[in-house]
Amino acid sequence: MITVEIDMHLCSMRLIDVDAFLQREQLFRQGKRVDRRAKVLEFGDDEVTEYAILSHRWIQQEVDYNEVVKLAKMDEEERTEIRQRDGYRKIIQSCKQAKKDKYKWLWVDTCCIDKRSSAELSEAINSMYRWYENAIVCYTYLHDVSGSSLPTARNMERYANSDGWPEWFSRGWTLQEMIAPKDLQFFNKHWDPIGNKRGLSRILQDITRVPQDILKDGFASNRPCVAQIMSWAANRTTTRVEDRAYSLMGLLDVNMPMLYGEGKKAFHRLQLEIVRVSNDQSIFAWNWDTTLEMRTGSILAEDPSAFRCCSEMELMDPDEFIEYYLSMYMPGEGLGSIEKDRLGTFPITNRGVQIWLFLFPHYGSHTIFHALLPCRSRPFFPPVFIDLRLWESNYYRYAQLVFHPERTSQFRQVYLKYQATSHHRNASFEIDDSTITENAFVCLDTLPLNFAGNTFTLTSTDPLCVKVYSNDQTGHSFAVGFGQCFGKGWLHVVSEGWDRFRTEDAPMEYDKMLARALEHARSMDRAHSRSKHHDQVCIMQTRLRQLILRTSFTVWQSSRKNGVKFYHRHGPSCHADDTLIDM
Repeated sequence: MITVEIDMHLCSMRLIDVDAFLQREQLFRQGKRVDRRAKVLEFGDDEVTEYAILSHRWIQQEVDYNEVVKLAKMDEEERTEIRQRDGYRKIIQSCKQAKKDKYKWLWVDTCCIDKRSSAELSEAINSMYRWYENAIVCYTYLHDVSGSSLPTARNMERYANSDGWPEWFSRGWTLQEMIAPKDLQFFNKHWDPIGNKRGLSRILQDITRVPQDILKDGFASNRPCVAQIMSWAANRTTTRVEDRAYSLMGLLDVNMPMLYGEGKKAFHRLQLEIVRVSNDQSIFAWNWDTTLEMRTGSILAEDPSAFRCCSEMELMDPDEFIEYYLSMYMPGEGLGSIEKDRLGTFPITNRGVQIWLFLFPHYGSHTIFHALLPCRSRPFFPPVFIDLRLWESNYYRYAQLVFHPERTSQFRQVYLKYQATSHHRNASFEIDDSTITENAFVCLDTLPLNFAGNTFTLTSTDPLCVKVYSNDQTGHSFAVGFGQCFGKGWLHVVSEGWDRFRTEDAPMEYDKMLARALEHARSMDRAHSRSKHHDQVCIMQTRLRQLILRTSFTVWQSSRKNGVKFYHRHGPSCHADDTLIDM
């Protein structure tokens, strides 16, 4: 019998008995004796029970399950302290509103979940969206709104810590609490009503970017693509990093176990669960506008903020995707061989996400590609492209500042790497250019500007620094690229044709070097493997035009830094057995 009871509880929700809770509070106020055995919380089935539910911003003075259950057994001092908390008064006011609306049951997350039980907490989080969806009414308490209406414009002075809006709109969990309930009623800090979700849908859309039809009717008539749903959470915050992912499970219709302590891996797991149950390729469209971020790595996003640019993203009909767009890039006979089912099938393997994609090579590169996805950034727009980089037979997400695709395309099955790898190690450089600066060469330009010094660290989001040196006396210039690709540091030198430095040359060289970063990294590997000096490799020894200056580059690697030293022709030369690589 006990086993059956536990199993039933694990399939239900714990609810506040509104009458019992208010009666107990009245006895406390009157100083009368309270039955310590009286229950104020009971289990119920959310599918058949009519109940109200509370949505609110958590504060420090909340009241948990254990305190509510044991309140009648506490001594007077301890009980008084709890009853004076804002969190307790919030429960009382919710109960009063539920009683006024003639609801017997109320659910409040602070006290209706026994968070000491990891199994119960996990079940509650996985069930949360359904519980809000099945509630007859949801009371939304805005503790920082004193007026009788929602603000219609940002007020950074009043709401400085929540992007200019009431704090409830900035939290991760409240996103699903806003969308799931059919009837959502807003209350200000005094518990005065200020409107319902349907009537306030236009203002709510302006605040949250959630479309009005979703606010009015939920997902019943129109379920947006994964990327658009993610975009709604882009600017929201949670106290725990893991909750950035867990708070989205209900909205994305997936379930997974809670592992608090895993940090950002939770969002990684969430995306894998979505891929397992969905064929929505918009999940790969994060930061499709490559000007937003430079990064080389996993095909999966690191955080919901990467989907900020996807607020109007929508999926494309497969027929439209193939017939109207691919016909622009593929010969007619190639279209008939494309099977539509391939576009919607991408299983997860131990090698990566196995997927068929249309790839457009970057001009002059065999390792960088545009990949066409069957989704678009807004209605009537062309399909979204993302950039991929081939490395050791797998494809990684990549961002190229300027992309020049070839007109030819390939419909190919590839493996998109999603696993965490060691390729994301940063590469630190320490430059000694004293010899050439003593000989009238000066550093005229550095891209990006934040690497203006001689010591800097390159990352997967900032993988290249280009420095331009020039000698006004001789009129000669050269550029040096310091880069990292998949954790490998590399150098590249451009001197041919650089008689005079022009400001517009640096960005062009930057883009060229970035496009060939993989080739430069491999050249560096070959130089190290062929060198007899383990810690020292001569990368390039060249004469600038007219034999006026001979410069050689020597690189030494330690566990943390890549040292780069420029030598004038009167300085030390390369050893006879050093490897010279023209990069």
